[in-house]
Amino acid sequence: MTTVEQRHRTTPPAPRRRSRRDEILEIAVGLFAARGYHGVSMDDIGSAAGVTGPALYHHFAGKEAMLVAALIPVSEGLLEGGRERVARQTAQAEAALADLIDFHVDFALANPAVIALHLHELDRLPEEPRRQIRRLQRLYVEEWVGVLTLLRPELEPAEARVLAHAAFGLMNSTPFLGGEVERRRRAALLRDATMHALTGR
Repeated sequence: MTTVEQRHRTTPPAPRRRSRRDEILEIAVGLFAARGYHGVSMDDIGSAAGVTGPALYHHFAGKEAMLVAALIPVSEGLLEGGRERVARQTAQAEAALADLIDFHVDFALANPAVIALHLHELDRLPEEPRRQIRRLQRLYVEEWVGVLTLLRPELEPAEARVLAHAAFGLMNSTPFLGGEVERRRRAALLRDATMHALTGR
């Protein structure tokens, strides 16, 4: 390889190292999902994370701040990822739908605790972050609605919205699934069930 080629060769960026804050947040999410928001104290989180009280409050002001930190980035990431997948399949509605389903199923299988937290604890948030999350969710749903109405012109947007929410119910069932079925097979089953629910085939 020449010197010029070496200078212009690109290497993938190294994965971001998880911070102590990330680790504490993951532990808190797992505890909230397992015991409920009110069933977990800051002392419980600190004990599970091996962090003393003052050190824990250095990262988060309290449980409410942890809930916000867990849920808002997830909603932002889903919207960003959904938009990316729709944008790269502008000429093929069916391919865009398959891409969206793959994206969301992968997310749901990787983050069952976050989904459980969202399903059961969103109303614990103060009004402003709760409104922000709801807005991000609505925008994400509309990405699905746009693809569905292209793929199935007979659908009114409101009807496509019903189907999209039903699809999320299928894909977001991961907190309730056991480990009896291997992960790749679970993904395939969820993808097939969701595609059938949205297209009827």
